[in-house]
Amino acid sequence: MIYPEFLKKDDMIAVPAPSDGNGNQTDYNRLDNAVLHFNNKGYQVIEGPLVRTSVKGRSGDGKARGEEINTFLKNKDIKWLISSGGGDFLVEMLPYFDYEAIKANPVWFQGFSDNTGLTHSITTCCDIATVYGSNFTAFGMDNWHSSLEDNLKIMTGEGLMEGGFLQESFDLYEDGYYDRVTGLEEYVLTEPVVLKQIAGEEGKPVEGRLLGGCLDVLLNILGTRYDNTLAFIEKYKEDGILWYLESFALSSDALTRGLWQLKEAGWFQHAKGFLFGRPAFYQENHGIPYEEVLTSVLKDVPIIMDTDIGHKAPTITVVNGSMGSFVCKDGKGILRMEFR
Repeated sequence: MIYPEFLKKDDMIAVPAPSDGNGNQTDYNRLDNAVLHFNNKGYQVIEGPLVRTSVKGRSGDGKARGEEINTFLKNKDIKWLISSGGGDFLVEMLPYFDYEAIKANPVWFQGFSDNTGLTHSITTCCDIATVYGSNFTAFGMDNWHSSLEDNLKIMTGEGLMEGGFLQESFDLYEDGYYDRVTGLEEYVLTEPVVLKQIAGEEGKPVEGRLLGGCLDVLLNILGTRYDNTLAFIEKYKEDGILWYLESFALSSDALTRGLWQLKEAGWFQHAKGFLFGRPAFYQENHGIPYEEVLTSVLKDVPIIMDTDIGHKAPTITVVNGSMGSFVCKDGKGILRMEFR
């Protein structure tokens, strides 16, 4: 597994828009504030030409989005690419993404949700660690949540302790989406974070190489030329895979079919366990709760649900491809990541 260099002061951070861009003044305020935060911390930030454009859910056509990020890959002064935001159509740019360029110049790529198309394919196709974490606009809130500070500490290596990087589950989370007035608003934290282990022994570490992302997107990648998952998990079968998964808009029936599909495709054959984030929009069709879906498809390995991963902020930073160990006890969780 290739881990790009830790970020240093004066290093350059680039912001592409491989999915949707930003199209109103509130978004621009948030972008500007995020740039200001990073500048004040001693980093340079450059934006791609598509970041402040949004037309029909896209920052540009697939080719333009590919060219934007490929240009950044050729600049060896750039050490961290943070996607501007999510969306629905990132897959359209995958045919234009230069996988050979990132192999020649390994650099951190970070994003979540629709950015799974890149985080998963870069890690599995190129053996380069990626970051499943906040998109750039999250860093535009006036006062950073501790999750964002932790994210930066991981990228700089400052958070490295004996045995790896440690992150604990949070106390409260944001349940729902709130309109922004200024663009600088912080998370609205109202609900207690309570993890639940529904299979396996609570308090016992679940270990394996971390791999996953947004299920809605992973199901789109499955079986395409950007799906190198089977070769990847075979390479790391001695470590086993600790899957982290979260869903955006999969109902109980869609989630059941989706997990079944991934299982039957062989993705889970070396699974050591599963970490499920809080679903964003879950419709309980046929009276089937989320927990029942998971246990009906996944068998014989630990399953922990309602982790701080995914669309309901705040989120822990997951380094895709790193060695992970997760412990759930009394409704709280601790993730340890090692770069080996």
